Amino acid sequence: MIKISSADALLVVDVQNDFLPGGALAVPEGDAVIPVINRLMTLPFGAVVTTQDWHPAAHCSFREQGGPWPRHCVADTSGAALAETLDRKAVSLELRKGQSLSVDSYSAFLENDGVTRTILKDWLRERKIERVFVTGLALDYCVTATAVDAQNDGLESVIVLDACRGIAPLEDAVSKAENAGILLVKSSDLS
Repeated sequence: MIKISSADALLVVDVQNDFLPGGALAVPEGDAVIPVINRLMTLPFGAVVTTQDWHPAAHCSFREQGGPWPRHCVADTSGAALAETLDRKAVSLELRKGQSLSVDSYSAFLENDGVTRTILKDWLRERKIERVFVTGLALDYCVTATAVDAQNDGLESVIVLDACRGIAPLEDAVSKAENAGILLVKSSDLS
């Protein structure tokens, strides 16, 4: 059993309408993470952070601009909103990423250019966070990228597997995280 303390943060990655069933870039069973994450939010984390893709209308990741993805999570649209059933009472910070027109951003710490940082590293350090538990969508993209960058920034990094869903088959997504040296746990392992 892993005991949660004030030195731990829960990161809730991109649980947004466009990534849920029926959304523009739906992750299979993406809505299944919400009850698990809501339960985790009741644990004594020192901080709870939600992230959101918050893209301009002509974002570089969209197919119309030559990117790999359908148009999704356009700033100030219902698709970019966090899921209504996600309990946000415990949320300390809502972080929006992917706002640059010409750079995509999977990680909550570092944009895909490998140079541009978000405020998250410094924000967590100010709160004396030493370990992050990463949840959300999609496991094989934004969740793993966030967990890896947290680890690279000197934080202990853990993915809560049953609080995530991915686009790739589970075995592939798990392998990607394990190859990066990220610890994988279940929500039932936390108290």
